[in-house]
Amino acid sequence: MTVKPGSAAILGGGIGGLTAANTLLRHGWHIDVFERSPEPPRTGTALGMWPPALAALEVAGVGGRVEQLGVPQRSATLRRWDGVVLAHVGDLRRAPVMVSRPALLDILLSGLPDHIVKFDAPAPPLTALAGYDVMIGADGIGSAVRDEVFGPAYRPVHTGYGAWRGWVGGSTTNHGETWGPGALFGITDRDSDLTNWFAAVRTTEGTGGTLDDLYGRFHDWHPGVRDILGRLDPDDVMYHDLYESPRLPSYVRGNTALIGDAAHAMAPNLGRGACEAIVDATTLATLLSEHPVPIALQRYDRARRRRTQLLVPASRAVARIATASRLTSLRDSSITAFGRIA
Repeated sequence: MTVKPGSAAILGGGIGGLTAANTLLRHGWHIDVFERSPEPPRTGTALGMWPPALAALEVAGVGGRVEQLGVPQRSATLRRWDGVVLAHVGDLRRAPVMVSRPALLDILLSGLPDHIVKFDAPAPPLTALAGYDVMIGADGIGSAVRDEVFGPAYRPVHTGYGAWRGWVGGSTTNHGETWGPGALFGITDRDSDLTNWFAAVRTTEGTGGTLDDLYGRFHDWHPGVRDILGRLDPDDVMYHDLYESPRLPSYVRGNTALIGDAAHAMAPNLGRGACEAIVDATTLATLLSEHPVPIALQRYDRARRRRTQLLVPASRAVARIATASRLTSLRDSSITAFGRIA
């Protein structure tokens, strides 16, 4: 079944919003994307695009570009903080493709006419958008659309973690994650002959994370971690408190739908945040092309809410296991034994 194309206001020009715009445009919809930033970001760390997200990008009409530009992460090693190998995964048949956020956004923007995305244009209130058939809240973790629809009670809450992220020039052979008491350190490939890294610690909200804190926390970890720390450019290091969403009662209210972090922000430990935003976007856009708006929104909520809301506590659980300070010997031996069995 197909329906007559309508009009959509997409509030947020990030990964989810641009994916929705590309998909709806393919189905003949009139699209306006409102993005408060004056231009696309030129810096950003790597994102892992898992097969469901790559398939969704095909639906959006930009398939194959990420695979051409990005780097498959076909193997990874899990280590203890002192370098002892706990597990190794190699020859992944369905490996994620690592690509930087700016490169992914450029791919998505390349599929849209110039007039579609209105940069330096904060999202208008929903009451000012009554002429559109549907409004899509894709404005991220601090979503004004979510606040307007559901109120401040559903704003994301601090996870108890903060994270540094960045990249260094050149490659490395130390791909994977390292787990230590109260902290973890991860290293992956990314496009443009760079190495992506991230480090997370248990912390309280608002305490900040300086470079001195980073060096002090990880300076005695194994040589692979120290190699990355020795190659850092301070200008390429970011620190963020990490947040997750409470369970929304719905991703839909009236003719407004939420996608991505506006609906289900999660800790990054499963590497699924950007992927799920992409799948949200193509699921919603495809349903809008097949059904009247009210039915499409109901089916979108049914298709995506339960799955993504399960990922939020799952990501938190992985973070707790990875950064545990107690019973780590039991954790490590269990991982090693499972690796031998697998």
